[in-house]
Amino acid sequence: MKSTLRVLLLLACVLVVAACQPSKAAKIKIGLSFADFATERWPNEAVLLTRLGYQSGAQVIFQVANHDEKLQNEQIENMVSQGVKALIIVAENGETVAPAAAAAHDAGVKVIAYDRLIMTPKIDAYLSFDNVEVGRAQARGVLAARKSGNFVLLGGSPTDNNAHLLRTGQMEILQPFIDSGRIRIVADRWVESWEAANAASVMADILSEQKNRVDAVVASNDGTAIGALQAMEVQGLAGKVPISGQDATAAGSASIVEGGLTVTVFKDIRKLSPLAIQLALDLVNGVKTGPVAELRMFRLADLALNKKLTGEVPCFFLKVVPVDKANLYDEVIKSGFQKYDDVYRDIPESKRPPKP
Repeated sequence: MKSTLRVLLLLACVLVVAACQPSKAAKIKIGLSFADFATERWPNEAVLLTRLGYQSGAQVIFQVANHDEKLQNEQIENMVSQGVKALIIVAENGETVAPAAAAAHDAGVKVIAYDRLIMTPKIDAYLSFDNVEVGRAQARGVLAARKSGNFVLLGGSPTDNNAHLLRTGQMEILQPFIDSGRIRIVADRWVESWEAANAASVMADILSEQKNRVDAVVASNDGTAIGALQAMEVQGLAGKVPISGQDATAAGSASIVEGGLTVTVFKDIRKLSPLAIQLALDLVNGVKTGPVAELRMFRLADLALNKKLTGEVPCFFLKVVPVDKANLYDEVIKSGFQKYDDVYRDIPESKRPPKP
């Protein structure tokens, strides 16, 4: 609720600024459809996408579905009825949102799947990071700290295709250690909606089942990792058991410098949001150069790890950077991705690096 109120206030500021700009006739209307605002990054990206859209001369409207798949489809249909020319969709469920996305596409709306795949070839672009590589980086980061013992796999939302791509990458790295007997997977669970509270509950159950005999956790994002850490802290295991994350959130980055989270994977969303707005406008305007020219076709079956799916999807994948204590300051703080004071707030001043 707090994140929703915060984003509404920030969006109100963006809209006030936009209203003060000289009016332009026939602005392109862009719709933003978000699965939720519970995940830390989505409210921030809603503000960024809205601001970038208005700065580019477009009109931007947004809807958030609060993890309700049916509501997200209704919201997409509503935005199409409002005359949007482009839709940027963060899907709650890539399968259930596909009919609404395909219908929008058939109605002439340019549809962009934003960081989560939509299971239909009737979209105009899929923008994301290399999620299989994210999974590889998570597994490598944990193995750098612990190469044997009882491992827990803590996946993201089972309805999010990215969660399954992450697992593919994780298993590529872990499988040789499993085959050799050095690693034993004692629990393999998914976390509904990627929420920290759900992860805490799942991890508490695992620790109880395993009598706390857990040596490492490959968690799929910072939220699930921090939830798991809450459960491990109760048992005196936080900071002793290596655990991975993703997104280099403020909370995740702070956990790394405090010795809780072992590794996160930095995906610079500051590059994804401008790309999405530029691509949306270029697709509407029929521009063939720039980002449109850099789209590459991938088989939907390969992207979705589902051989039954047919067709191809135009894609643009950005690179990712694994981050731990050694490089967090350079990659996350000095680049301005997270604020120094947010990350080091609980670290004694004498032990902090210099403020950039």
